[in-house]
Amino acid sequence: MLARIKHALVQTYGDLLRNHTLQMAAALAYYFVLSLFPALIFLSAVVAFLPLPDLFNQALGMMARFLPPDSMGLVRRVLSDVITPHRGTFLSFGIFGTLWAASGGFSAAIEALNIAYDVQDDRPFWKTRPLAMGLALVTGALMLVALSVMIVGPRFGEWLAARVHLSYLFVLLWPYVHWAIAIGFTILAVEALYFLAPNVKQRFLATLPGAILAVGCWIALSYLLGLYFRHFANFNKTYGTLGAAIALMIWLYWIGIAMLVGAELNCELAKISRQGKIEQKHEPPRITKIDLAA
Repeated sequence: MLARIKHALVQTYGDLLRNHTLQMAAALAYYFVLSLFPALIFLSAVVAFLPLPDLFNQALGMMARFLPPDSMGLVRRVLSDVITPHRGTFLSFGIFGTLWAASGGFSAAIEALNIAYDVQDDRPFWKTRPLAMGLALVTGALMLVALSVMIVGPRFGEWLAARVHLSYLFVLLWPYVHWAIAIGFTILAVEALYFLAPNVKQRFLATLPGAILAVGCWIALSYLLGLYFRHFANFNKTYGTLGAAIALMIWLYWIGIAMLVGAELNCELAKISRQGKIEQKHEPPRITKIDLAA
């Protein structure tokens, strides 16, 4: 078993070089930037109808733990300019267009994951784009649950124990349980992306190793980048007003790398379990060759 895992990790490293993963992550970062603000606008419109006061601002505060400080300021300014004058219109007229724009990053992720899994995708645009919009809704809902659990905080355990008469042990364990639930839903969101996006037939649980690796890398990289941006880098001095946007691009770039690394690992594990073959959901049409010399 350990030999197989070691072989998969070695092959994953080779695939990262062969598939030009760093360049693919840079392309994903570009599409993620274009999708980030429409996604947050869509989120603000949805949470306004939930029975949780100020959930959106608390969600932004939670995002600030992972985003570079300058980039978070940029996000808040853009959302303030866009949302405040049109707060009542997003769910009435612009919801479809906002969701369409937010799904652009998922559409790019579908193509990138197909490359990571070494498969071709012959699915037409009218199938892959609705799939991207569905992925935006599914992963967004799972991430919203993860954010909500993180936002309620450690004291929610005391409140819940008092209401439903749980033991004091639950109160002691809740600070750890709520982080485990939040991370679990984040992993579930990445699993859904790995399971639904690429043109690959696979079991849902088979995507778990890559999802755990991707989320672990994302959390670690976000923490290290936060330290770097706070104590060492000052993009505003070097790039001026573009500093916040560049820091955001760097953060999204590393998220793209983490996502693709997890997909490459899942691909290698699938090859080991299937004797080197990846089964596609939709096989590309075979081209019949015509021998003109006959």
